[in-house]
Amino acid sequence: MIKNDLFLRALRGETVERPPVWMMRQAGRYLPEFMALKEKYDFFTRCRTPELAAEITVQPIRIVKPDAAILFSDILVIPQAMNIEVEMKNGVGPWLPNPIRSQKDVDQVVIPDIHEELGYVMDAIKLTKEQLNDEVPLIGFAGSPWTILCYAVQGQGSKSFDLAKGFCFSQPEAAHQLLQKITDTTITYLKEKVKAGVNAVQIFDSWGGMLSPEDYREFSWKYINQIVEALAPLTEVIVFGKGCWFALGEMAKSKASALGVDWTCSARNARYLTGGNITLQGNFDPSRLLSPPATIKKMVHQMINEFGKDKYVVNLGHGILPNIPVDHAKAFIEAVKEYETISS
Repeated sequence: MIKNDLFLRALRGETVERPPVWMMRQAGRYLPEFMALKEKYDFFTRCRTPELAAEITVQPIRIVKPDAAILFSDILVIPQAMNIEVEMKNGVGPWLPNPIRSQKDVDQVVIPDIHEELGYVMDAIKLTKEQLNDEVPLIGFAGSPWTILCYAVQGQGSKSFDLAKGFCFSQPEAAHQLLQKITDTTITYLKEKVKAGVNAVQIFDSWGGMLSPEDYREFSWKYINQIVEALAPLTEVIVFGKGCWFALGEMAKSKASALGVDWTCSARNARYLTGGNITLQGNFDPSRLLSPPATIKKMVHQMINEFGKDKYVVNLGHGILPNIPVDHAKAFIEAVKEYETISS
């Protein structure tokens, strides 16, 4: 039994004494302890070494004490397993030397044996579960098929993902084949994560907001929903689409347990668009963690009042930034834990 199961109870829509809290990208770059490991080991070595991944996952649980852990990994381990080369370049971020631009390229993409190619992730989950000792739940994750396609076709990060969009619009058949291959791989991958011990999964659609509502339905949501349908009978599923407020109504009709909201959508609008019946997660502006701790606490309490304490998971509206002082991250978490005493 997990000692602190607030997060899972909130995902199930149960009444809670206070909302749970965790932060996207909480296992990482704002923590000095993480930076010390970054100095020693390159990015994918950290992802592929179960002992390192487990240590990085558990660091924020010890230091800032959120209500859930999220496994340290990366969404781009999926394309790597699918015969798409991915590097992490300093100052550039993800770099794919041979981007996918044609039907021939799509034909070279494989649906891998998950244990063979991504067994190290399952080992990291088992090790992390041991270290967590049932203190808090563990979240596993994957990128949405559309977001993975964006990197696979563009070859790197982008402000517009024009090449990725152009590929979908000029070669839709090849694009849909690629999206389906990513979807099938992701479903198997997440199912294996659940078997290995994660208590919930999150799908990150970081670049969904790049698409028009109609194109989002065709090139993103259709595939995310396949993943939700496959995983919902096995575990709690959170869908986070950055900039995808326009799709919240449709997402709310799915079997997802919760929907992530970014900071550009108010709590009131998010509740209205989703019909008020699904758990929401978010949506503190990550840059707001640069505010003084007293301001952070005041704003967090206001945010909880706006969303309501039930059917709500406190989080940021995107990943925590590397320049956030640890004390400010702690203030964010503490504000939620203090809410109980203030509101009761």
